[in-house]
Amino acid sequence: MCHKSSTTKLFIDGLIALTLATLYGPMSYADEVDALATRILPLREQARIKDQILRHRLDTVIPSIMRRAGVDAWVLIAREYNEDPVLKTMLPATWLNARRRTVLMFFDHGSDRDVERMAVARYSVTDLFPGVWDPEMQPDQYERIAALLTEFNPQRIALNFSGTYGLADGLTYSEQQSFTAALPSVLQQRIVSAQEVAVGWLETRTEMEMTYYQDVMGIAHDIIREGFTAEVIKPGVTTKEDLQWWYRQRINDLGLSPWFHTTIETERSDRSLADIEANELDPNVLYKGDHVHIDLGISYLNLHTDTQQNAYILRDNEDDVPLPLQYALSKGNELQDILTGNFVSGRTGNEILKRSIQQAQEMGIEPIIYTHPLGLHGHAAGTTIGLWDMQNGVPGTGDYPMHANTAYSIELTALVDIPEWSAKPMAMKLEEDGFFDGSDFEYIAPRQTQYHVIKSN
Repeated sequence: MCHKSSTTKLFIDGLIALTLATLYGPMSYADEVDALATRILPLREQARIKDQILRHRLDTVIPSIMRRAGVDAWVLIAREYNEDPVLKTMLPATWLNARRRTVLMFFDHGSDRDVERMAVARYSVTDLFPGVWDPEMQPDQYERIAALLTEFNPQRIALNFSGTYGLADGLTYSEQQSFTAALPSVLQQRIVSAQEVAVGWLETRTEMEMTYYQDVMGIAHDIIREGFTAEVIKPGVTTKEDLQWWYRQRINDLGLSPWFHTTIETERSDRSLADIEANELDPNVLYKGDHVHIDLGISYLNLHTDTQQNAYILRDNEDDVPLPLQYALSKGNELQDILTGNFVSGRTGNEILKRSIQQAQEMGIEPIIYTHPLGLHGHAAGTTIGLWDMQNGVPGTGDYPMHANTAYSIELTALVDIPEWSAKPMAMKLEEDGFFDGSDFEYIAPRQTQYHVIKSN
């Protein structure tokens, strides 16, 4: 499925829905729910797309990142149910785990022959990694690995160990010992950390991936919108935990996977807090006048989303979200713009963080920035732009430079003074996912600029 056909299908679906609404009235809540379910592809089609994306990534990303890192051999070693996290992203859709000991190797023969892929394993890893070991002819797997490396004679052999990135530190101690012992001493001296190439593989998004990412993000946003409705939230009855589990169940029923448990929080005005205390109400229940915050992430087609949005439950005498809350949301959007305006290739996350905090404070916004890479994992490898409890910079991952063709979850809080609402600053928490092409940043799906409004009977 190409992006054009997907987009065309969505357009046709929308046109049909508009026609039906004209003839028979607007779609019901149940109709909208069913429409979302039909957008999730059957597993077989999902597998085809995953493998198509993987093949394209192996063909295009691997040569680029190996040469950028100055690595001519990359060896990934894992055992069944103890997979290296990088190796796991290279397994085809029908391989849910490594089998026995699975060793994947990349040899860069130069631009004339490109990068050779192989599996030194009992089984070929489909046709993506042809098998190059016959256990019947040579029972010792590591002797075969050593023979292949000796014949290739690489100058730098990258292994997945790293003191900075957990995702690049997947080689176990025992496997590293066995691998090193099998090599001749001259090759042992050429072993280097694969951190740069491993992070490069994980952080780089291809054009093919990004066409599908739009649909993945659209589905995540629509799931949030479904839950932020009067059909799901009954003020005075529904608890925060009820709503969390509604979302968890909804994601499961759609055949999707969450990569963390959905979080629901409330921001309450001084008036609401006083009412709850005076009437001895349960603070875990959602009430009219509540600002409701969600943090939700799904995994679909091996791509992850991470989104935080906000809703407001109207009081009986209200027709719209109070202006002070709308103002707070606008300040959160301003902080997003400040941050993404500082995205520059080669600039480290710590540099971006420092510039953004300074500019925000000069504009009267008190920021907390904790933005991270996104893609094959939710909290992915790449440059870290702050942590909520580390606003002076993040050693290690914050020192890593930003690269082109990478995706980020723009996660932050703008502390906004709105005395009409509360004596304490309001914490406007936002998180939206976007793509940086090396020059420009663009949200993968439109970010939230208006509240979800919940009007109950």
